[in-house]
Amino acid sequence: MLAINRIVSNTLEKYHKERLSFAQTIAELAQRETYVSTLQSHNVLPLLRPLLLDNIPAIQQAAALAIGRLANHSEELAEAVVDSDILPHLIFSLKNQNRFYKTAAAFVLRTVAKHSAKLANSVVESGALTSLVQCLEEFDPGVKESAAWALGYIAKHNEELAKAVVDAGALPLLILCIQEPELSLRKISISALSDIAKHSSELAHNIVDTNALFFLTQLIHNSDPKLLRQVCSCLCQIAKHNIALAEEVVDREIFPRVLYCLKNNDIYVRKNAASLICEISKHSADLAQIIVNAGGIASILDYIDNSTGNAKLPGIMTIGYISVFSDTLAFSVLLAKPIPILLKILNEKNISDESVLSASVWALGQMGRHSPEHAKILTDHGVLHILLKLYQNYSNDKDEILDLKAKIKKTLKWIIENTLNVESLEPLLSLETPLSILKPTIEQLSKIIPNDITVRRDFVTSGSLKTLQEVAQKFISKDSNNPSYHSKLAENILIINNCYPEEIVKYYSPGYSEILLSRIDEYMQQTNAINA
Repeated sequence: MLAINRIVSNTLEKYHKERLSFAQTIAELAQRETYVSTLQSHNVLPLLRPLLLDNIPAIQQAAALAIGRLANHSEELAEAVVDSDILPHLIFSLKNQNRFYKTAAAFVLRTVAKHSAKLANSVVESGALTSLVQCLEEFDPGVKESAAWALGYIAKHNEELAKAVVDAGALPLLILCIQEPELSLRKISISALSDIAKHSSELAHNIVDTNALFFLTQLIHNSDPKLLRQVCSCLCQIAKHNIALAEEVVDREIFPRVLYCLKNNDIYVRKNAASLICEISKHSADLAQIIVNAGGIASILDYIDNSTGNAKLPGIMTIGYISVFSDTLAFSVLLAKPIPILLKILNEKNISDESVLSASVWALGQMGRHSPEHAKILTDHGVLHILLKLYQNYSNDKDEILDLKAKIKKTLKWIIENTLNVESLEPLLSLETPLSILKPTIEQLSKIIPNDITVRRDFVTSGSLKTLQEVAQKFISKDSNNPSYHSKLAENILIINNCYPEEIVKYYSPGYSEILLSRIDEYMQQTNAINA
């Protein structure tokens, strides 16, 4: 009898070991991308599915880990996990199993949900939210972290899914998690709050109403860069929606501490802090003034100058937003000498992201649009000529290029309308200049030249009057039946021409030298005829 028991016991033990070995081996192979397609072709998921309900916890955990790693590789495999009816097994076991299995099960739910809103919705419909929220109440920080991660991946896709996470009661527990001592749990929980807040002001208000800002703004003093990344990102997602939320964030006295984050050694801390300041600055003049009073302009300009590529964008947008609200704020920006930094960006050969160029052009426009004094600071740096050259360098029809060219035209128009110095406008007066830029240039010249005798003379000696006549010949029809004959351009050219004697205008008109030569020929013929 003892021998029979031993044989049966050994057989069962071998069966248990083989199941565990199988699950562990698949989990190990699933970590390597080269094996995943082969595992998929051998339809391994149905073999792992029954192991989730195994009576040995180690086998359950290994099977869940293997499924999670497979689902993590691609949306196709994640869909296969859903189609294999694995989620109900996970959620059923999630309520009663040990902390290791709960961590592995939450990992599977996260890897499925991360790929798309459709898959995340499948996780929600399977009833996972209730179990995941309950996991946030566990004692073990690893279980909490895995659950918070899964909730964040569900919430990130759209407002509806984020609202489902909130309605499941996740917010108060996530707030408790960010008060825990474990840095990784804090980081993941804040990331989940950020994924919820980004969708709408209503969701952001829900987070604020749970007193999250008190704890989040305290963590901005933390020295851990990965935690700081998430704190700045979450505050940014809250502040971006409206002025009330932005004021809530600012009232927590984040300045000047957030400005120190712009000099952090971690590139993502710097970028997220710049994004937070940008989202605050856009709402009102009062918020922009707070940034200015804290010394924010100098910090932002230093950030722009020491960043590369797309990371410059939030800093550039910030100085543009501050300049929008009033001439005083725009002057505060100009006094900090941003123009050389922005022109350096416009002159860089290796800028591949047109959005950075567009933002730089837009920011220059916001600074120069307020008054002639503002515009003069820009024109003294040759901004008009540089913008025209940039406009002429781009010719394709990509949406990004079209947006850039539209911003250049608008910025040029704003600066031109406030420029009182003819010498600054003359570089734009060229046959190579697009008509859309020539029109406001000539219109502004028609306002300046009639009122200044010295300027009139200089306009002739510089060759600009001659160029003006060439422009008239190229763009203005001589046919009185043509609508362009009565165009605004023609009127403005006529205003300028009327400032000079008719003989001077004729002299500088194209073809006038040929007319003079023909008159000489006629005179010589008449003289020869008389002498004969």
